[in-house]
Amino acid sequence: MTVSVFEPASLAGMTLKNRIIRSATHEGMADEKGFPTEKLKKLYVNLARGEAGAIITGYAGIQSDGKTCLHNMTMMDSDDKIPAFMEITAAVHAFETPIIMQVAHCGRQTRSKITGLPTVAPSAIRDGFYSEDKPKALTEEAIEEIIENFVAAIVRAKKAGFDGVQIHLAHGYLLAQFLSSHTNRRKDRWGGSTENKYRIVGEIFKRAKAKVGDYPMLVKLNAHDGRRNGMRIEEAVKIARMLEQSGCAAIEVSCGCVEDGLYMMRGPELPAEAVMEYNFKYKKLPRFAKQIAIPFAKAFMAQPKPLLKYNLDAAMRIKKAVRIPVIVVGGIHKLDDINDIIENGKADFVSMSRPFIIEPDIVSKFKKGIQSQSKCILCNYCSIIAEEKPLKCYRGKLPKGSAQEKGE
Repeated sequence: MTVSVFEPASLAGMTLKNRIIRSATHEGMADEKGFPTEKLKKLYVNLARGEAGAIITGYAGIQSDGKTCLHNMTMMDSDDKIPAFMEITAAVHAFETPIIMQVAHCGRQTRSKITGLPTVAPSAIRDGFYSEDKPKALTEEAIEEIIENFVAAIVRAKKAGFDGVQIHLAHGYLLAQFLSSHTNRRKDRWGGSTENKYRIVGEIFKRAKAKVGDYPMLVKLNAHDGRRNGMRIEEAVKIARMLEQSGCAAIEVSCGCVEDGLYMMRGPELPAEAVMEYNFKYKKLPRFAKQIAIPFAKAFMAQPKPLLKYNLDAAMRIKKAVRIPVIVVGGIHKLDDINDIIENGKADFVSMSRPFIIEPDIVSKFKKGIQSQSKCILCNYCSIIAEEKPLKCYRGKLPKGSAQEKGE
């Protein structure tokens, strides 16, 4: 039987109006303590009104040393945040749209200058991008604390009315750091074999299930991370089977890490102007240095290929290995591609991030036949400028008032 994109579908007990999901995205719309704002609630309401099948929130931090250094992301590290999130879930549920909270710890992908705390990781290996801090290798006691704080965040998400959680195992964040031999060089029970590297994830599932029962717990999983000695599809398939055994409700297949950000968010060319203006490592360079660096970077920094549907092959391999739903994300912007993926059983659901930034109502437009492709041009300015500003589509142009825009 052929499955239709726009027919209602079940995902871990949740009823979705269609099979197109809004993937987690950096929104930058929390206050300085990580409480959600009215602006964030409005964003989610617009996505629900625009008929997104389900919404996965941008990641919420589970403890202070794992807080992101990007602009104003949410935290789920204390009970006093529950009422504010309850307002969001109620507003989204008014449209009969499920909303899932992504929970994460940044590990070495943050800055102690922002968190005020030492940066931590499975092993004391400096990040190629967030290189100003050499992380401290986590102690046994610190790992136990992280596990318990993930569990506590999951319990809070359930109390706040979220329909499920997504545990972030991708993009180089802490749990992905444990799973990848590129970042996990431990010799104890938390490193070495795939089973040992997975142990922290398995413990989170086991302890959370003891608290929340059959509450849906999804994951975002790297199928490959583009790093030497890092995650490869063969190991990702093995981990997917382990996740299924742990009671994972669904797997969203992604790739890459912030160390090479354009590997996971691909575009036709390097967003060099945005990098020079907003990235903390380059923004303080003198203007003449930026003028030299921008054309050089564009000419010699090759962009990863393929540009579109770059996680589909991996998702198909994982789907063959497990019985739980598989969601694919990454460069999927055309309705024809979505139809092909769903109707031919290549994945159970499709998720998108950047297309929803420029068009929160893109699913409605697809369904009504108004358009068949996202207006996103893959410039990636949205992801770079997220270091300092709330989520917005810039369509390859710097914001008015920026130094380069003013010619400074």
